[in-house]
Amino acid sequence: MADQLPRARGPSQRQLRMGEVVRHALAEILRDTQIRDEDLTDAFITVSEARVSPDGRNATAYVMPLGGRNAKSVIAALNRHAKFIRGALGRRIELKFTPAVQFRLDTSFDEGQKIDAALRDPGVARDTNSVGD
Repeated sequence: MADQLPRARGPSQRQLRMGEVVRHALAEILRDTQIRDEDLTDAFITVSEARVSPDGRNATAYVMPLGGRNAKSVIAALNRHAKFIRGALGRRIELKFTPAVQFRLDTSFDEGQKIDAALRDPGVARDTNSVGD
């Protein structure tokens, strides 16, 4: 059994819980806090996921502006204001460390649409319907 590859480990339960705490707090901050930045004016932002590092000092937040409008400029603005957002995060959460947050565009919505479109393709639908026969 020595020739087996080591299993890849995913995030721990602790990291998953911390990620959810951070995600909820970020959503509240982005909803309630007025950040003075032209790129964030009237931007409605969804925080779909937050991944926290094992030591809890860093987090990556995956976000998507409503309708995907001005996504690159919104992400850039959020990263410009990351220190301010971290301060607001520290006042809302009770963790040993307040993680430094880096914002990234969530592309899972696009991937889901591609998969949905592929499944609706007549050739694929024909193949998937014949599997149960």
